[in-house]
Amino acid sequence: MNFLKRHGILLLLVLAPVAIVLHWLAPEQHTAIFFASVLAIVPLAGQMGHATEVLAERLGGGIGGLLNATFGNAAELIIGAFALRAGLFDLVKASLTGSIISNVLLVFGASALVGGIRHSIQRFNHTAASLGTTMLFLSAIGLIVPAVLHWLSRLSPDPPRELELDTAIAVVLFVTYTISLLFQLRTHRNLYGSPPESSPEEEADADLEAAATHGNVRQAIITLLLATVGVVVMSELLVDEVTETARRLGMSELFIGVVIVALVGNAAEHYSALVMAARNNMDAALAIAVGSSTQIALFVSPALVFLSYLIAPHPMDLLFSLFEIVAIVLAVLAIVFVAQDGETHWMEGVQLLAVYFILVLGFYFLPLSH
Repeated sequence: MNFLKRHGILLLLVLAPVAIVLHWLAPEQHTAIFFASVLAIVPLAGQMGHATEVLAERLGGGIGGLLNATFGNAAELIIGAFALRAGLFDLVKASLTGSIISNVLLVFGASALVGGIRHSIQRFNHTAASLGTTMLFLSAIGLIVPAVLHWLSRLSPDPPRELELDTAIAVVLFVTYTISLLFQLRTHRNLYGSPPESSPEEEADADLEAAATHGNVRQAIITLLLATVGVVVMSELLVDEVTETARRLGMSELFIGVVIVALVGNAAEHYSALVMAARNNMDAALAIAVGSSTQIALFVSPALVFLSYLIAPHPMDLLFSLFEIVAIVLAVLAIVFVAQDGETHWMEGVQLLAVYFILVLGFYFLPLSH
């Protein structure tokens, strides 16, 4: 029973060979292949996250933090890369939208609910929370400006060079992300719960303890490589089947990207945030939810724009649909309001979850001509 509690999610790995076998022997089973590959990505992404944490603990604050930041959303980046290659730009942008709103609304909402049931009032570092939500709001501006410019210039006789603007914005976002890493990992580590500098003897003892508890670097590297290969294979199957699956289920690719693909890519982080909240560590839960959304906007989005120049049929823009923009703005405003007082309770979790499910219903019933 304890094994199932701790490692039950790993049982989903059996769906990886199932998806591959169905792809070769029953390629007409599009929906089964799609959902098998989707569910198989969940434990693979979880193993990537665990291996990254092990490496981060062993390699130290700066390199470890950079490693966590780089691989934190690797699954979304890999899925997005295959979608770009297939020319499914709407799916890519929908998954970015879904990742942002699911992290700040679903993940933190569920964390506040779960933690609030056990603890009447949960408090977190107000300064760090304000910095995180402000960064998220500023990063969301980079996703909103292209759409606003497009709407304002539809009647202009001299249309703007939107692709050039989007690429320039992607550069600004990526530079901002790089600077934010310097802020978090170097100049203001104390705001993010980084431990103080320790003596060489203490560091040696900590390294030995980490090795005994979490395994060694070699095992973590092998796990990270194997899990990454697994995510690559499953992502290719997922993207190959998404169009036909959407047609058979009567869903839009927008809905599948916003809800299903986004939830799969963030499943490991969702679980981690819930565990932290249950332990009354809302600083960590908030950091996971807001930090992941910020990373999607500042790192994954521009990275996919740059990558589209190399592998996509044509470069990808940052022109999100009207409803996607509305959803992002509402999600960001909701988390800003909740985080501004430095404390939360289970009712705020219910409110955030309500906003998320209202937006999901909107995406489900949104006409295909959005």
